[in-house]
Amino acid sequence: MSGADAFFDTNVLLYLVSADARRADVAEALLANGGHVSVQVLNEFASVARRKAGLSWSEIGELLDHVRQVCTVHPLTVEVHDVACGLAERYRLAFYDALIVASAVKARCTVLFSEDLQSGQRFAGGLRVRDPFSRP
Repeated sequence: MSGADAFFDTNVLLYLVSADARRADVAEALLANGGHVSVQVLNEFASVARRKAGLSWSEIGELLDHVRQVCTVHPLTVEVHDVACGLAERYRLAFYDALIVASAVKARCTVLFSEDLQSGQRFAGGLRVRDPFSRP
């Protein structure tokens, strides 16, 4: 799978700073191939990395700089918001999860790496959720 096809949920990026070495290695390997994230993912990462992981703002900045170097960052727009509202209703998603799915659909990604959504679930535009940490 090419990085051009992949969208990352916040939880995958948070494993970059995890004590779970296996998951950290998986997240690092996936990110090395590049992909896509939304501004929402960057915001959520900064919030959780600061609040729960105790990272300094400079550490967060360095990590997010790296993410921005290897991933295309997509803005949150009114169009993404509207698509997310429809996805939340149709698939019964939490709204912030629907925003990530909407961003991935709009970016024309084929895979959304996420541990929070149902692995294998498919959405409009050919997007499929994949839990990168599940063992085959």
